[in-house]
Amino acid sequence: MKADILLTNIGQLVTMDHGDGPVRGKEMNVIPVIENAEIAWKDGQIIYIGQMNETKIDANEVIDCQGKLVSPGLVDPHTHVVFGGSREHEVSLKLQGASYLEILEMGGGIHSTVSQTKLATHEELKQKTIQHLNRMLSYGVTTVEAKSGYGLDEETEFKQLKVAKELQSEHDIDIVSTFLGAHAVPKDYKGNEEAFLEKMLSLLDQIKEEELAEFVDIFAETGVFSVEQSREFLLKAKEKGFLVKIHADEIDPLGGTEMATEIGATSADHLCGASSKGVEMLGDSNSIAVILPGTTFYLNKPEFAPARAMIDQNAAVSLATDFNPGSCPTENLQLIMTIAMLKLKMTPEEIWNAVTINSSYAINRGEQAGKLKVGRKADVVIWNAPNYTYVPYHFGVNHVESVFKNGKLVVNRGVYDVSITS
Repeated sequence: MKADILLTNIGQLVTMDHGDGPVRGKEMNVIPVIENAEIAWKDGQIIYIGQMNETKIDANEVIDCQGKLVSPGLVDPHTHVVFGGSREHEVSLKLQGASYLEILEMGGGIHSTVSQTKLATHEELKQKTIQHLNRMLSYGVTTVEAKSGYGLDEETEFKQLKVAKELQSEHDIDIVSTFLGAHAVPKDYKGNEEAFLEKMLSLLDQIKEEELAEFVDIFAETGVFSVEQSREFLLKAKEKGFLVKIHADEIDPLGGTEMATEIGATSADHLCGASSKGVEMLGDSNSIAVILPGTTFYLNKPEFAPARAMIDQNAAVSLATDFNPGSCPTENLQLIMTIAMLKLKMTPEEIWNAVTINSSYAINRGEQAGKLKVGRKADVVIWNAPNYTYVPYHFGVNHVESVFKNGKLVVNRGVYDVSITS
């Protein structure tokens, strides 16, 4: 068997290959691991996975992994990576006890970022996004979702979406785009939210025609959009051929989780205030629960999303950074894994399922990302760690040694033995 690259002497090869579909409930506490393993690819496609010396692999490049952990590239299924400016000036308000919604009422929060995103040129926005994507890639993320939502008008929303589309073809990371025009209510539309939602819906035909987004999202929350407004908005988006997501029950338990399952949303995200009924309905649905514990941590809130109850109710749970300038300014999905272990009480096995295979299904990439399997593209991470439990355990550092995207080395932070054979 002839390969371009062979990774050998792998201590643990975490394939995440459970078969078809996301992993649910108690199955999340199991992950497929091959000890003393090898993986090989040719032309960016995996051609072999197995234990060492089972098959003779003739490779142009052989990499000795020295007993380290190897996994699929991580998948971050909820980010707001395309935005202008930053919001460090709000930290003092938060320390004084101002809530997220109170800062929003002061003209801060989303409105502050909207202003800065409108001021940024296309190229400025693109260069800033590249920096964030590079950092995500360095942490082992090879597939990411990118939302708009910092324009709240036609020009800026399209500017965000076009930046994401350009970078999907130019950057090493795979980008899945989501239209989140309904991220907040502009001041001019206060009390007339329906008119604003109709304006955002009027953009969908062009978004579809120019292939600028695959998903449509909305922020259902107190002071933003009601559950019924959100339901109507998302159903109209589905009629236009879009997949849908929802920012649901992030702060107040309004019933967004239940609504997401009722309309067949691909994912329901945040869910800190999800009711017991909502949690039960998640377990009986195909909607993926996307939990964002970094946001709860950064907002210094005591109540995290009930991930443990969701798993117990047979839901499919995934994890994401929610990277954004206000409520979770971090690109580090490894940090999120640790927070999930400590605050969500998730096991290392559940966490790995939540940042790979389940996250891929949360953005409709279950057949392309999140697992290592013969025939799939080689999105592979070598970790400077002896096993998968070590990554969430040893927090605050970057454990990535190398990242391969489509079989190409795109990140190399460590030193490994490489031998070239003819």
